[in-house]
Amino acid sequence: MAKDIYEQNNKAKDLLDQANDILGFNITAIMFTGTADELKQTKVTQPAIFLHSVAIALTSDSFAPDMVAGHSLGEFSALVSNRCLSFQDGLRLVYKRAMAMQKACETNPSTMAAILGLDDNVVEDICAGIDEIVVPANYNCPGQLVISGSIKGIDIACEKLKAAGAKRALPLQVGGAFHSPLMEPAREELAAAIESTTFNKPSCPVYQNVNASPSIDVNEIKKNLIAQLTAPVRWTQSVRRMTQDGARTYIECGPGKVLQGLVKKISPEVEVSSL
Repeated sequence: MAKDIYEQNNKAKDLLDQANDILGFNITAIMFTGTADELKQTKVTQPAIFLHSVAIALTSDSFAPDMVAGHSLGEFSALVSNRCLSFQDGLRLVYKRAMAMQKACETNPSTMAAILGLDDNVVEDICAGIDEIVVPANYNCPGQLVISGSIKGIDIACEKLKAAGAKRALPLQVGGAFHSPLMEPAREELAAAIESTTFNKPSCPVYQNVNASPSIDVNEIKKNLIAQLTAPVRWTQSVRRMTQDGARTYIECGPGKVLQGLVKKISPEVEVSSL
């Protein structure tokens, strides 16, 4: 993971070497040669994805975005790529976020499920009618919405949603109910870290998960970033708004092409690519 960038680009090598010092352990060794189980460690997964994304964005001579957005964790990468956060501060916040989320998961065992083939409003209505914590968490694209909540709540919701016509209701292999009220302890912990971190005026607007709206206001960006842990990721709405505001080419930075696929399902008329 990111080994090719590390070996081919001195700027990327410097950033990734810095990451080992900042985190206090050799994350690059795990990224380059670690097992799947090692990469799934909470302290590794989120920083590793962040590092892969920003190493691509910050070391490309051709990367000059007019607007940025990130899906969940990716919002931190987006804020580094538009210079709102320094690389070092972004990494520290991502690590703090990962550890706070892990602690919240251990306190309240919980989970998530992907619901395919239903309109968003149907999923919202069914979740609202369940007497357990279960909420929409990721609006990924039309017909694909991830729900989040207590284990019992997710079980009940999956049955009700399949009965309502969902093509699939797939429990996800995740550590807990991300982007739900069950992340409140993590939100409080992350809030303190965000408030004590320097945010700079960004070079371009960031379209944030919480409200799918553009912002260059530092205080608003911080407030929305804090709220993100317990609020849904409005990716469908964000891409629609970005397209409406003139985006014609979306460039994905990081491992894989998942977001390119989602963007094409949301706005088929746009171009997608990766660095």
